[in-house]
Amino acid sequence: MSDSIISVKDLKTYFYLSTGIVKAVDGVSFTLSKGETMGIVGESGSGKSVTASSIMRLIQKPIGKIVNGEIIFEGKDILKMKNKELLDLRGKDISMIFQDPMTSLDPVYKIGQQIIEVIKVHQNVSKEKAKKIAIEALEMVGIPEAESRMNAYPHEFSGGMRQRVMIAMAIVCNPKLIIADEPTTALDVTVQAQVLDLLKDLQKKMGTSILIITHNLGVIWDMCDTVMVMYAGKTVEYAKTATLYEQPLHPYTWGLLDSMPKLSQDTEKPLKAIKGTPPDLKLTGNACNFHNRCPYAQEICKNKAPELIEIEEGHFAACHFQTKDKKLKRKEEV
Repeated sequence: MSDSIISVKDLKTYFYLSTGIVKAVDGVSFTLSKGETMGIVGESGSGKSVTASSIMRLIQKPIGKIVNGEIIFEGKDILKMKNKELLDLRGKDISMIFQDPMTSLDPVYKIGQQIIEVIKVHQNVSKEKAKKIAIEALEMVGIPEAESRMNAYPHEFSGGMRQRVMIAMAIVCNPKLIIADEPTTALDVTVQAQVLDLLKDLQKKMGTSILIITHNLGVIWDMCDTVMVMYAGKTVEYAKTATLYEQPLHPYTWGLLDSMPKLSQDTEKPLKAIKGTPPDLKLTGNACNFHNRCPYAQEICKNKAPELIEIEEGHFAACHFQTKDKKLKRKEEV
């Protein structure tokens, strides 16, 4: 796509442990268009955060290694960039909002110092100008008395305010892409809504693309133009958000959607859940990773890994029983 900001193709990131090779990301592909928001959803351990870290080239060697794939950002492969190019890229063209703002902010430095440092690294401005930009960024994310709060330490802020500081640090250099790794984790519902509204407002003002990682399917519906479903290190489905919610194709996606509580359901009945547990990532790759939990699994699922193919225009799925010619229906045995 000519209007894509980033395109990931067959990304594989492995961790080499004494007990074996953990295939944390084992064939992830997607494209994010300029000015759009894409969500990555899946259970804990599905490879969402490792995918984000791989895009930023933050995988720690020698334990972790990106063993295959392409990450094309504005025509350049991030995996082939040298260290200086990466330092210029991070924080300037691509910014990341990490899961836990308390561990992401340095506790011994004032908030203002940390934001100014980001500005000075990527922009040729004086310290006074950098301070002005930092104050404006704090005001933009809704922190009151921004100038005086520049002198505060991270522990003096609440969880929601620290997350706002992290967003301010992410936007000070007007990045083209923001990766938000579960930005609402550990925040109460009201603050979650405020943070998400803030991201949407900033996107409208700045035209930034956003890649958001979350467990919350409600957040995906509210925020995202497209969505990728991950399971055990692989992309199992990828589509426009409305298409995926209205016409999901992969049995794992069906399970995720069915597990969402609904206001209309009988409160006396237990919540639906996907039976079983995710596979050991050291043993995946030679079968459909979901076969041990899938009610539609057949012999082929146990012996061959399905490819991610385009079933309908813009709608991709990795299931042996979902093709252009034949489609598996929900709640129907194969």
